[in-house]
Amino acid sequence: MNEIAPVPKDGLSKLIHCGGGLTVPVPFEREIFLFDTYIAGTTHIPGIEELEPFLNLDEKLNFFREPDNPYDSCAIVIKTAGGAKIGYVPRRHNLIFSRLMDAGKLIYGRISRKEVVDGWVKIAIRVVMQD
Repeated sequence: MNEIAPVPKDGLSKLIHCGGGLTVPVPFEREIFLFDTYIAGTTHIPGIEELEPFLNLDEKLNFFREPDNPYDSCAIVIKTAGGAKIGYVPRRHNLIFSRLMDAGKLIYGRISRKEVVDGWVKIAIRVVMQD
């Protein structure tokens, strides 16, 4: 007899093959506010003036560690969701955040305010941690 038996549609088999109406809970996640600061070094970013109109309030900004930075081993570069570099977490505020990131914590920013002052693009951010 070389016939394949049909898969029963009840019990454990139903759960495995059809989902069985089982809902998997989404892990509890929250955004924890850590600090208000600004983006340092925007005056050194080519094209920041053209990028500024596309930066929106509450937009998520990604943080990346730069441990090989020749000026600051705790440096944290800030980039848009599209990958455009827009500056750094200020040096005087980056020690704790860099240690948290090095320990595997997800730290990022959200734009809280922006303005152009005498050609300087000033961007205030909230630093938050995903937990």
